[in-house]
Amino acid sequence: MLEFYWELGADIVEKQKNFKWGSGFLKQLSKDLMAEFPEIKGFSKRNLERIRKWFLFYCKEFCDSERNDFVIATQVVSQLDSNIISEKKQKKQQLITQLTLLQLFQIPWGHNIVIISKCKIAKKAFFYVNKTIENSWSRAMLTHQIESRLYERQGKAITNFENTLPEPQSDLAQQLIKDPYNFDFLTLTENYNERELENSLLDHITNFLLELGAGFAFIGKQKVLQVGKREFSIDLLFYHTKLHCYVVIELKTGDFQPEHAGKLNFYLKTVDEQIKSEDDKSSIGILLCKTRDKMVVEYALSDINKPMGVSEYQLIQSLPDDLKSSLPSIEEIESEFNNSDLK
Repeated sequence: MLEFYWELGADIVEKQKNFKWGSGFLKQLSKDLMAEFPEIKGFSKRNLERIRKWFLFYCKEFCDSERNDFVIATQVVSQLDSNIISEKKQKKQQLITQLTLLQLFQIPWGHNIVIISKCKIAKKAFFYVNKTIENSWSRAMLTHQIESRLYERQGKAITNFENTLPEPQSDLAQQLIKDPYNFDFLTLTENYNERELENSLLDHITNFLLELGAGFAFIGKQKVLQVGKREFSIDLLFYHTKLHCYVVIELKTGDFQPEHAGKLNFYLKTVDEQIKSEDDKSSIGILLCKTRDKMVVEYALSDINKPMGVSEYQLIQSLPDDLKSSLPSIEEIESEFNNSDLK
């Protein structure tokens, strides 16, 4: 259906060049198509407008606008087949175009409409197309990720991955870290501490994993490490199934301090020595802090040999203590519902 929509969009744009604005072209086309194909939905005037907009949005990326050349775009669809990758005579750029447009046809029409309605540039749109395919997002989840500005946050953390990890692992690791992280699913009092933040994140572990991104598997909290005669505890320990490495996450409720990097470096060294197997890659550290000075972070990470990144996190407006105490608890609400059912 989407391949047909793409061809239809090309036809609409081409034929509309011969009609004046306000001529009622789309309205008449809608009537003609519904009369010709009464069993097929999707030919309303509103949907034809969406099809035209969808085609033009991506055609800017692949077509020569000066010549109004839609040949490439229409050929892309007409040549789609299972042997596309094996066609040795295919020009490299045309092959790239074809494979790129194929991604649009792998997500539902409603998802495509959400993306072009909320994205202004094709690069950003394709980012969300790929993420939708990768994570099987529902339309609601896709909308949430766009509105939470995932594209702007992805891979923006300050790290030393380029100097501490081999390619392509360094690039993959850079892309897994966001800055800032969005913890708007939490409600904490104004003077929360690190343990309260940690417990609250684990109480909302599903939302926390969704915010971290695909590939994170939760191992445990306050993981105890024995070094010499002393014990040390990691805030949160994960394993990343795509990078094949452990990920240590440390939480700080205040500003980033240089000594935080040293402590995280110590944890990574210990995890690599005591937990990592021969098949695992080097462990990665993520330090989440309320605020951080970019220059201080860059200085702190410059001579660190273990791969780590520093990101900020954001919370929604915390509830004041007096308001929190006046609200019913979850247990009280459930009890009230149960009593109502009995009545």
